[in-house]
Amino acid sequence: MSTYEVAIVLLVDRDGRLLMQQRDQYAEVAPLQWAMPGGRIEPGETPIEAAHRELLEETGLTVGELEPFWNGPRPYEEGFPHTVTMHAFCGATDARQEDVVLGEGLAMVFIPAEATTDRDLGASARFLVPLFLASDAYTRLTA
Repeated sequence: MSTYEVAIVLLVDRDGRLLMQQRDQYAEVAPLQWAMPGGRIEPGETPIEAAHRELLEETGLTVGELEPFWNGPRPYEEGFPHTVTMHAFCGATDARQEDVVLGEGLAMVFIPAEATTDRDLGASARFLVPLFLASDAYTRLTA
């Protein structure tokens, strides 16, 4: 069983919408499902450095500040033979949809909070999105 760490970004716009990616059919994890920007932490990279790098690579966006939100094991998923530690960060942006550059996946869009769970979410998103939307961090970032 392989093990690795990932950095995930929960990014909200000024309207409180969450930036989410529809992964493509070739994705190793959660193909064709919805997730947040993020990916593997490279050797020598800190989780926060990986979060900023992945956000830029997948969306073309940079943000001044990301704060730690949650870290721990990725939820178990049948047929997924990996042990993954997730480092989730959150932040806010003034970016608009037209500022987002699709760098990976089928779509990268800001989704209204109430519509996020209507999507076919990958295992990590099924766990993190409701936790984040119910958190003090989300309330503070959207105030």
